[in-house]
Amino acid sequence: MPRSFQSNYSVRLFLGLAAALTIGLASPVSAQQASGTALARVLVLGTGGTIAGQASARAGNAYDSGKVSAANLVAAIPGIDKLAQMSAEQISSIGSQDMNDNVWFDLVKRIRAAIDDKEVDGVVITHGTDTMEETAFFLQNVLDTDVPIVLVGSMRPSTAIGADGPANLYEAMRVASAPESRGRGVLVVLNDTIHAARWVQKTNTTSVETFRSPEAGPVGYVDTGSLRFLQPAAPVKAARLKLPDAPPLPRVDIIYSHANMDAAEVEDAVKRGAKGIVLAGVGDGNSSKGAIDALAAAAKQGVVVVRSTRVGSGFVNRNVEVEDDKLGFAVSLDLNPQKARVLLELLIANGINEPSAVQQAFAR
Repeated sequence: MPRSFQSNYSVRLFLGLAAALTIGLASPVSAQQASGTALARVLVLGTGGTIAGQASARAGNAYDSGKVSAANLVAAIPGIDKLAQMSAEQISSIGSQDMNDNVWFDLVKRIRAAIDDKEVDGVVITHGTDTMEETAFFLQNVLDTDVPIVLVGSMRPSTAIGADGPANLYEAMRVASAPESRGRGVLVVLNDTIHAARWVQKTNTTSVETFRSPEAGPVGYVDTGSLRFLQPAAPVKAARLKLPDAPPLPRVDIIYSHANMDAAEVEDAVKRGAKGIVLAGVGDGNSSKGAIDALAAAAKQGVVVVRSTRVGSGFVNRNVEVEDDKLGFAVSLDLNPQKARVLLELLIANGINEPSAVQQAFAR
């Protein structure tokens, strides 16, 4: 294909896709009835993220997050109205790098109200991928329901050629509206794959296959034609933790371990009022002598210390190179630093701060 023709073709293709998207965004969210059978009721809660992003002139692959509403995202997908009776609401319009306690509390309040009032059979949350695993894990620990709660996002913005958001959102809706999704806890759906909140991690900066569950594997697969869970639903054993009446949650800092590390970062976290510290340690959650000594001093002052690891997979074990029993530390076991931080915030908010009780909670 001649370069000039190829260039013109690319421009026409982009404009055609943009026009199709615009037409879709102008359409209202609708619902249909499957022959005689009422469709499931699914509430879509938008928070922003890449899935709601639009292209920016900064660079060829640049975009701004959270520019498209959840209602318009849904309206742009052909056939999605045949899956469920849908309603869409906007909780926030941010990139997930800016996710915060206020949005988390708002999500919990709206989800609880929808479930208590028997408004919905499932909930879909559109979310940026950067902190999706943290939001999913937070919700897993505070929501006590069999109703499917499904988080979905994308690695490419809504205006990109080859945008993955529409397919991901369609599949998330399919999961949230399916009776077989009940009782499985909070789920994350991207790239035809279903993950459980406890295990899922973002593992690649840009790949559409970024979400994986290194310690457990996915819990199922979904596409436009089928939904397949790998095991029957089983009760989720995590104890539900109470939220304070209002945000914020207690401050918990993550300290990243590295070569030639001293005590300064730990000491600074204590000075700034951290109620807990999660060590993103080297190897099996270890760190330099100076950092470990500073963490031990912090623990004696009442700061809750949990050792995790900066390594992408594996369990952190107690009392191997670090004398956890003596120093008053807990270990994160299978939880990465960011999820360990979420759980520790909730534990401290619930008055659980004694090392052995914290360790029991991580084991559950």
